[in-house]
Amino acid sequence: MRKLSAYNNQIEASLREPILVVYRILVFHFTIHDLRFSLHTTKDESLFFTFHISHLPYIMFAKVVFPLPFRNAFTYSIPEGFEGLVLVGMRVVVPFGKRTLTGFVIDLIEEAETKHKIKPLRDLLDSTPIFGKEELKFYEWVSEYYISSLGEALRNSVPYGLDVESKKRIVADMNFCFSLYKEEKNKNSTRAKVLDLLSQKETYTISMLQKLAKKKSIYSILNTLEKKGAVSIINEIEDAKVKIKKIKHIKLNKNVDDVYAALPEIEKRSTKQVVLLMEMLSAPEEEYPLAQLLKKTNANQSSVNSLFKKDLIDVFQKEVERKFIETYEEDKKKIKLTTEQKAVVEKVSKNVASKIFKPYLLHGVTGSGKTQVYIELVRKALDIGRNAIVLVPEISLTPQITTRFYNELGDSITVMHSRMSLGERYDAWRGIIKGKYRVVIGPRSALFVPLKNIGIIIVDEEHDASYKQYEIVPKYNARDAAVVKANMNKAPILLGSATPSIESMYNAISHKYELLELKDRIDDAKLPSVSLVDISFEQKTKKMDGAFSTILVNKINDRLQKNESVIILQNRRGFATQIYCEDCGEIEMCDNCSVSMVHHINKNLLQCHYCGNKKTVPKACVKCGSLSLKFFGTGTQRVEDELLYNFPDAKIERIDSDTLNRKGRLGEILNRFKSGETQILVGTQIVAKGLDFSNVTLVGVISAETTLWIPDFRADERTFQLLTQVSGRAGRSVIEGEVIIQTQNKSHFVLQKVLANDYHGFYKNEIKLREENGYPPFTRICTVETKDDSEYKARGALNDFYNFLIKKKASLSISVPQPAMIARIKGKYRFKILIKSQKSIDPSGKYLRNAVLESFIEYNQRSKFSDIKPIIDMDPQSSS
Repeated sequence: MRKLSAYNNQIEASLREPILVVYRILVFHFTIHDLRFSLHTTKDESLFFTFHISHLPYIMFAKVVFPLPFRNAFTYSIPEGFEGLVLVGMRVVVPFGKRTLTGFVIDLIEEAETKHKIKPLRDLLDSTPIFGKEELKFYEWVSEYYISSLGEALRNSVPYGLDVESKKRIVADMNFCFSLYKEEKNKNSTRAKVLDLLSQKETYTISMLQKLAKKKSIYSILNTLEKKGAVSIINEIEDAKVKIKKIKHIKLNKNVDDVYAALPEIEKRSTKQVVLLMEMLSAPEEEYPLAQLLKKTNANQSSVNSLFKKDLIDVFQKEVERKFIETYEEDKKKIKLTTEQKAVVEKVSKNVASKIFKPYLLHGVTGSGKTQVYIELVRKALDIGRNAIVLVPEISLTPQITTRFYNELGDSITVMHSRMSLGERYDAWRGIIKGKYRVVIGPRSALFVPLKNIGIIIVDEEHDASYKQYEIVPKYNARDAAVVKANMNKAPILLGSATPSIESMYNAISHKYELLELKDRIDDAKLPSVSLVDISFEQKTKKMDGAFSTILVNKINDRLQKNESVIILQNRRGFATQIYCEDCGEIEMCDNCSVSMVHHINKNLLQCHYCGNKKTVPKACVKCGSLSLKFFGTGTQRVEDELLYNFPDAKIERIDSDTLNRKGRLGEILNRFKSGETQILVGTQIVAKGLDFSNVTLVGVISAETTLWIPDFRADERTFQLLTQVSGRAGRSVIEGEVIIQTQNKSHFVLQKVLANDYHGFYKNEIKLREENGYPPFTRICTVETKDDSEYKARGALNDFYNFLIKKKASLSISVPQPAMIARIKGKYRFKILIKSQKSIDPSGKYLRNAVLESFIEYNQRSKFSDIKPIIDMDPQSSS
């Protein structure tokens, strides 16, 4: 018997099958947040449930934001079949104008706030929310502080390749388009360019046509051509680029005795079927991947089909996880913490347990065991049921640190970075949502993983500039955003570095952060001795051989004789950084960018490191025809080439973005270097970051000035950090290390502080200069950039923005619009302004952000160049 009655604010259900109560909840779409219920036993032993309904609104509408530069949320109705299923934090597929887009649900409402016709959402992509209302606050902070839309901030919460959206495809009548092209009088007009392209190829996407025509505003042209019948514009829905992977599995469908009983009859007809069954009988409960089993038993699909018809096996699809496998390997070591390490772990872990936010800055010299401190703190968090995020600045740091975490903490760890395939990232992301993974290690994007119950966030090498997102909006700094996220999660955050950023050390000295220190290296290792070699003097005395001084060559030879390992740093890729004509002074420049082309000797071509443009190596000067071409400057390829000449018997490998061209390559190189198979490792700044090898006793720096001469307020700081970090790769065992730094300015203040390993002395000088010149941490800075194929339009757009902004100047310091340090990249002219706001007047930067945002809105409404979108960068890493 079953009865339902409703009165006042209660619903009562009396029934003998409790499972039906759950069914009723689903039918009425009651949510656990809105109900509290009690269970009673009546005299006739039936179950009596009473539901107390505090608030059960019928949710009819969802507010949705998109990863586009729109600051408003859009309202969609929730159609029949989706009621009760759509929750805040889920992704939905919705119509947007003539397009179909994927958006994020940020709120559910009973009544729409608009009188316009409201469209229904079309599909729901998630069964579990990616974020809740509390997590949404973090994304709202990111969008507000870094001046982006909420949708653009939320884009970071999902890995690339999951959007469902419509794409416009243009199908052209090529002959008709060609006849229209011939009628065009101005063959350089945008219309003529579009017609020319359409007469050469039948099908284009809008984005490809825009790129080739070098014009974004081609919609009116296409609409006119469509009316004439020259083209057809088709809307196509593109599914997500990555989906759950399923593969065929098989398992026994009968008990073991029945299978054995069937074997004699099967053996008469097919020995392959018998082999297949015998393999499966070795583990009768196992589910076997079909392809692997067929390969192992040398059976075929027809054998499987026959056994399936006999009902002896079951064939089914099963989800499989695509897991990133790190190629770098390292044996697990028994490690005893030093007194300093124990003190750090004890202090920070108290806040993990008590769920108290507190920011710590860990200043530990190179080789002081910071990674082991991170591991112990994460272990403490896991032990009490909390989770952890560990940020590293670059993918190059993940092999060693990930392997050490795996060795200590097992399979509760996953990584998230761009070297993973789309499928690997997707499956790791889903594993995080399901709670399978409790520790996430990765570069800046790992901060946005949907990890719940965060107990600690660790930012390794917190000073590193790669924590700053500079490619897409919002241009967040993961280190700074991590501090905010830790605060919202009531968790401590540990920022670690041997060379803390000026801002972080200032925060520690002013007691915003608590300073912790590891002053000594572990295992009684000593800091390396550092020597500066004046290459100007070496050249005068003819003691230079190419890029190498005689001193450095002799030091390398000495270490190789002792079977010790060497790291050589040159922070420039390629072979020669310029091709220079000795007669007319012409330098071979990129056609698209304001930079010189770099010679890559392995393919014997010139390449631009900004746009990727490639050229053949000229045999004569393109300007005057002279044959007197000089290959000037030194890149990692030239360093490697000269080392091979000087040490033909040594095994040498190079690490830069040219050599790390496939997944797992870095781990393989590091394995060979660790084992001693590779004796010399040459590389860009990658070799300065986090590498920990006990066999490295010598580090050589080809040119200390690579970063020192850049016209930027952080140039000194970056040079000090790079040289100190790479020096720290040497002497991490009982054998004392040595560092040789070649320079043209031996007396430079920065180099003298590197020589003395004097971070605090460097900090005191640098903080004084920052205060005198009005740079962070005493000011908050923001850059606004415009870029376009037309120099006139790029300049005009920024001039307009500047004119709107200058009216709101008040306490702001605003530079006049000027060309960027690299005035042209990828064919686009670039102009910038720099805005400063004194923290003593505007401590949170709110006035600065409001002035920029209001100017941005006014620019979009009033500028004749409003089709050019200004790029706003709050807290940029460079002022130029």
